[in-house]
Amino acid sequence: MSGRRNLLRGAAAAPAVVALPVSAQPDGGTLAAWRAGRRDIPPQPPLRFLDAAEAAFVSAAVDLLIPADDQWPGAVWAGVPSYIDGQLAGAWGQGARLYKEGPWEPGVGSQGYQLPHTPQHLYRRSLAALRQAMPDFATAEAAAQTEMLRAIEAGRVDCGGYNSAVFFETLLANTVEGWFADPAYGGNRDMVGWRMIGFPGAHAAWLPTYVQHGVRHEGEPHPMGDAGAHQHAASPLLRDASAGHGHAPGPRHGGHR
Repeated sequence: MSGRRNLLRGAAAAPAVVALPVSAQPDGGTLAAWRAGRRDIPPQPPLRFLDAAEAAFVSAAVDLLIPADDQWPGAVWAGVPSYIDGQLAGAWGQGARLYKEGPWEPGVGSQGYQLPHTPQHLYRRSLAALRQAMPDFATAEAAAQTEMLRAIEAGRVDCGGYNSAVFFETLLANTVEGWFADPAYGGNRDMVGWRMIGFPGAHAAWLPTYVQHGVRHEGEPHPMGDAGAHQHAASPLLRDASAGHGHAPGPRHGGHR
């Protein structure tokens, strides 16, 4: 298990503090409010799949994977548990695109996920085994929680036909997804993940920014629901390209121009 910086290393070369716009007043549930000292967890939506005990275990685990520091809140504040719960309640959790007919043979690591369990079943089965093995995980001190999570990562807990490393890999992937997914999916509160790495938001208008690897977007990010804002607040890279050539350069594909 690694710290926040190592966990998110693939997403950004060097996370830095992003200046918030003047309009972002320190109300509850915003990064500005968190940095102003309002560190309470914003209200969470009702659980859709996880029960309260399962959600407490998941919340404690994801806040260890992406903990708060002096500039950024942690995974629970960002709504990562709500993201995971929502995904489990939907088509992904039900295994809508998984092949579930067998035969089921032991696989090797390079083959990826090989179990006959849907994500819903994997979470429920794994959390039951882990809560039995570590009944005080959700309420333990941080140091003890860290050691228990290391044991889960190392596969030291039998989850009934597979070891806990399988669940840890899924939980880690879902945690990163919840940190960076569009806020419409329940995580990435106030676009905190995007602000950290300088990502403008998932809009086609930002394509010239996307292809500039290693370059931060310093403006205000826009979520999917912000239908018009991105059309009127072009990326600095887009503005520079438009000023010089009348259009922004795009990536080349194959031999076509």
